[in-house]
Amino acid sequence: MNRILIVDDSSMARTLIRRSLEVCGFDELNVLEASNGVNAMEVLRNNPIDMVFTDLNMPEMDGEGLLKRIKSSPRLNHIPVVVISSKKSSATERKLIAEHAVAVLGKPIVLPELNDVLEQSLSIEKN
Repeated sequence: MNRILIVDDSSMARTLIRRSLEVCGFDELNVLEASNGVNAMEVLRNNPIDMVFTDLNMPEMDGEGLLKRIKSSPRLNHIPVVVISSKKSSATERKLIAEHAVAVLGKPIVLPELNDVLEQSLSIEKN
C-alpha cells in the first residue's frame, strides 16, 4: 500500500486533498498528514513515504523549503513532491519544477490534473 504525506497548515485543505485522492479512485492509500514543513520532516524521518503533497504557503517551513530539504537528502530525494498552491503562477511553477517538484497544482485541485500526476508518479492500481 502506498503512503502519501499531505502537508498543509489548514486541516480543511488536507481533508480536501485526501477526498480528491479518493474521488480519483486512489482510496487504498495510507495517508499521513503534517501541518507544516517542520512536522513533515519528522514524519519523513519516521515513516516510509511514497509521495508528498505540500502546500506552498505555511508557517515554520513553507512548501518550497520542504521541497528543497527533501531533494537535498540522499535518503529522501527519490520521493515525488507535488506542490499545491492557491497562488499558482507560471513563474512559480517553473521555479518549483526546476527545484524537482513533479508537478504544481492550483487550488482548488482540478481532478483530471491530480489523476494524471498520480498515474505518472506512482506505480499503483486504482480500485
